[in-house]
Amino acid sequence: MTIELRVLRPSEWSDWYGKLERAFGGVTESPEERELYHSLTEPERSIGAWDGDECIGTAGAFSFGVTVPGGAMVSAAGVTMVSVAATHRRRGVLTSMMRRQLDDVRSGDEPIAALTASEPEIYGRFGYGIATQQMSATIDTVRGRIGLPEGADAVRLRFADVEAVAQECEAVYVRSIGSRPGMLARKPGWERLPLLDPPGQRDGASPLQCVVAERDGEIVGFVRFHNKPEWGAGGPKGTITLRHIEALDPVTYAVLWRFLFDIDLTVQVVTRNRPVDDPLLHLVNDVRRCEVRVRDSMFVRLVELGAALEARTYQTPVDVVFDVTDDFCPWNAGRWRLTGDHKGASCKRTEDDADLALSVRELGSAYLGGISLAALAGAGRVQELRPGALAEASVAFASDIAPWLPHGF
Repeated sequence: MTIELRVLRPSEWSDWYGKLERAFGGVTESPEERELYHSLTEPERSIGAWDGDECIGTAGAFSFGVTVPGGAMVSAAGVTMVSVAATHRRRGVLTSMMRRQLDDVRSGDEPIAALTASEPEIYGRFGYGIATQQMSATIDTVRGRIGLPEGADAVRLRFADVEAVAQECEAVYVRSIGSRPGMLARKPGWERLPLLDPPGQRDGASPLQCVVAERDGEIVGFVRFHNKPEWGAGGPKGTITLRHIEALDPVTYAVLWRFLFDIDLTVQVVTRNRPVDDPLLHLVNDVRRCEVRVRDSMFVRLVELGAALEARTYQTPVDVVFDVTDDFCPWNAGRWRLTGDHKGASCKRTEDDADLALSVRELGSAYLGGISLAALAGAGRVQELRPGALAEASVAFASDIAPWLPHGF
């Protein structure tokens, strides 16, 4: 039968989401998770692929703002919930959904799309490039110590009910959004995501705990975590699993980390998603005790190339002509002149000779300033046509602060 793509009807959500769960292994999520994602789903931005009466493909998008270098907030489609039934692979279903979705994004006012990938190789052919990375660490808190900057005595810590201080913690997060590329401005409802705490996912650890940091009576930081007690022949060896830490200043951040290191009856802190330039690496006395690992995180796709490159600023003055290939969104293909600096930028079509040749995928990787054009050139993915152009563009695109996606979607 002919496969039909159509916008999701609200009445179809449960069937649609159930097929997504099956594609990701068939384990049904907790009622709390299902209820939250049901409320966050934007049906008008969600697509179902149907073979007769059977849903065999899913794809959706959330409406976000993404911080870009320079601090501006750019509207973005947060691509999500993408799946194809195992019975319908290699029939072009995914390509059809990606085609439909990017056409829809282009018709709106979102110059970029972003996603996190279950398998990194899937989305490169649709023009998505790795733009942020995340750091995980398993930290030995017996031998590791945190050095505190001056002013730590002014910060007061207290345990707080997770739900009772949720609004104040969200306010701290919102104030932090503009400080780092890649962070998300979210619609109402998303503040519930970090509070999800289904018992089946605790792996023997405590319910979610929260400690807030206060200065002069104002909450200036917080940490949410699980405590998993464990005992061995030599005594206690519990684990703290960090869920979320945020602070409005370096002193508060250090104080919160020292608190985690000093929790009684524990020997390690595990964190799964921190920026690759996290100040923790410079607070701890011995970084080798942190067992740091880095992996890909958010992939970015320039949907409207000119508008996207004009939306951010550039670290140094740049005047470069890109020859861009984009087979999946051909409206981006061709030569573009980018001129800009730390105040703003212009990116327009041109007939001038090209300085650099690359695909839209490389521009997506470099967009948030965390992946350098020079590194991509070293992999043969960017070609320098004018001597000096690569160094000029690579430095200009860079960000002093590594981009970071604080949570998945």
